[in-house]
Amino acid sequence: MIGGGRAWPIAGAAFVAAIGGVFIGRAVLPAAPRPGAALHDLVHHRLSLDSAQQIALDRLEQRFAVRRTVLERELRADNARLAAAIAAEHGNGPGVIAAVDRSHAAMGELQKATLAHVFAMRQLLRPDQAALFDQAVVKALTDDAR
Repeated sequence: MIGGGRAWPIAGAAFVAAIGGVFIGRAVLPAAPRPGAALHDLVHHRLSLDSAQQIALDRLEQRFAVRRTVLERELRADNARLAAAIAAEHGNGPGVIAAVDRSHAAMGELQKATLAHVFAMRQLLRPDQAALFDQAVVKALTDDAR
């Protein structure tokens, strides 16, 4: 036996940490298409934006892309800290709990920034466009709940 039989508990703990990391990674950063894809398609292809709306939308999109990138990097860094805490503690210890809290805070900031962006886009729309936009937002949020 390798290491007098001590390898099995270490291997088991590593396996549990790996499975936990995969689960958390999939829960936090799913590989599925972005939920806002239908909303993006609506705004860019089906609302018949005039040139002033399109220019304003492009500016909003550029600003949000920068903010989203920063927040997504923070979230990935938080996930790395969580993985390190899981590997170190092999359980739901204080480092894991703190890392989860940091990750949740980053997710919350990303959600708030996304909502601010959605509301800013809505302000660019005429009432007839806004009605379609509102329906698409509700659909995107409720489709995710299914």
